[in-house]
Formats: sequence, C-alpha cells, structure tokens
Amino acid sequence: MTHSTRRPRALHSLAALAALLLLPAAAAAQGESRFGEWRMQSDAPPPSSNIMTYAPWGDGGMQITVASTNAQGRSSEWGYTTLFDGVFRAVEGQEGSETAVEVIDDRSTRITNRRNGRVTQVIINTLSDDGDTIHNEYVRFDAEGRIVGVSHAVYERIR
Repeated sequence: MTHSTRRPRALHSLAALAALLLLPAAAAAQGESRFGEWRMQSDAPPPSSNIMTYAPWGDGGMQITVASTNAQGRSSEWGYTTLFDGVFRAVEGQEGSETAVEVIDDRSTRITNRRNGRVTQVIINTLSDDGDTIHNEYVRFDAEGRIVGVSHAVYERIR
C-alpha cells in the first residue's frame, strides 16, 4: 500500500470515529432544544388542534406525545420514545405502529414510521435557528415503497 492510499483511509477512519463520538452529544441536543409544547399551525376552525409535547426520557432520550382534536371534536392521543439511535420502538395509541428516530445534524432528525412492519412515512423534523418553530416534511409511501404524497406542517412553541 502506498503512502497516497493510506492517507485517505486514515482520514475516512478519523471522520467516522469523530461522527460516532459526536452522535451522543447531537442526540442530547436534539431533545433539550425541543422540550416543551408545540402547536401545529392550521387554518382549520376550532375545535381542530394538534399539540406535540417533547419531554426527557431515559438517558438522553425523548418522549413524544401528540394530542389532536378533529373538526368533529373527536380527540386522540398517541406517542413514542426515542434515544435517537434509529431503533424502532412501539407507538402507544396506534396498534401495529413503530417509530425510529435518527439525528441528521444539530437541528434535524429523520423519523421513520412503519405499520405492521412496512415503512409508511418518513418525516424530516427541522428546528428553526431561533428554536421557536419546527418544520416537518412528510413523505408517505405505498405498499410497494413508492412515494404517494409529500406534505409540510409547521409547529410553533407554546411552552
């Protein structure tokens, strides 16, 4: 092996090691910066509402709860926990559903939802620079894994 081929391999190894060492700090920052309550912006008339609550969970993880009310006044609540490690965990309040969360960078996470073992949606959740707004990009998939829809929601911090 020549000197020129060893250097790139060493640099790649160092970059991978640095990423592994920084992941726990980035995951902890993801949770702490989001803790609190968030209301989805919507033009739907009351009683429609959607509130996400982020709270600390475990060692550096987060518990997410979503409480919503539709236009007819029917309420529902569901939630999940994450350690930002990409591991699927059960969603309480949605039978057969699991969610996995991974850190993309210091402000964004990738949330993968699956139902009955099939990925149905990927969400890119991005916190604004000022920490008061979350933008969610939703990508929905059919049974064959094809994209069937993309939508966007904005959540504003209320506490």
